[in-house]
Amino acid sequence: MIRIVNSKFYKALILLLLVVVMGVVGYMLISNLSFIDALYMTIITMSTVGFGEVTDLSSGGRLFTILLILMSVTIFGYFISVFTELLVSGQFVQQIKMKKAQKKIKELQNHTIICGFGRNGIQAVNRLRNYNKNIIVIEQDKELIKKLELEDILCLYGDATTDETLLEAGIKKADNLITALPSDADNLFVVLSASQLNKNCKIISRASKESSYQKLKFAGADNVIMPDKLGGEHMASLVVTPDVIEFVDRLTISGETTTNLEEIEVNDLPEFYLHKTILDLDLRRKTGCTVIGYKTPNADYIINPEANTKLVEDSFLIVLGRSEQISKLRELF
Repeated sequence: MIRIVNSKFYKALILLLLVVVMGVVGYMLISNLSFIDALYMTIITMSTVGFGEVTDLSSGGRLFTILLILMSVTIFGYFISVFTELLVSGQFVQQIKMKKAQKKIKELQNHTIICGFGRNGIQAVNRLRNYNKNIIVIEQDKELIKKLELEDILCLYGDATTDETLLEAGIKKADNLITALPSDADNLFVVLSASQLNKNCKIISRASKESSYQKLKFAGADNVIMPDKLGGEHMASLVVTPDVIEFVDRLTISGETTTNLEEIEVNDLPEFYLHKTILDLDLRRKTGCTVIGYKTPNADYIINPEANTKLVEDSFLIVLGRSEQISKLRELF
């Protein structure tokens, strides 16, 4: 990442400030001027505006003024050339964008970090944006960084396998991390680092080899996804149960209103519904949605739960509905 502290612009600005300091101190020592008078003399000398002197200068004061004029003209000319170079090259605008991005990153909380903007990373970004989730992408390819910026996606240029980059992306305040790097070894490094920096962060990793699955799980990944294996299983399922698979695909296709499946955390429901039943929730009448799944606090899944299933803390409901029904559900809860 190009940092403004290392740029020529910063160095030129420091030189200008040093000339101002030197001028103030010089006039105070040589001509016994007060701080305000010395600053005034320094500024009118450097700017060559031609206003009157606050006091008659001695020979030493005049020689110092000549030296100050020569130095200020030289350094100011250097500052203008550097500033012009920054404007023409676009670095100045880029640095302003980076400052804004850094400010947004510092303000992020409960967000999702996505490592890598390859095929899987792009799919993850698109799905999470459909759900209006706060995301930040870590990527090393500068061309992809430009693409992310054009699409107004918060991104960070850096190596996701290093602790410094993960900390800069706000790993300690993140809820989730998805690592979709091409190399299983790199994904393993990311999982190890992330699990140490934030033990409460849910980590999802991509894997390309069967041998990497257990290593990633042992390193701290909550879920390990093998895209090639899933693709093959999906194609085989299209042969065995094509209608079922097509129906499931239709449920999970993202549109303008996201998907037809929604997850409801019981803890987020009004307190009135705690320890009541699914029947008391009456979702079918209120929204048209149907409860098709229930996740217990012990992470056990119940498919098509009974109407008398109690809604306890730390449990989840999986709800099915058309896009307009899901919208009603979100308005209600």
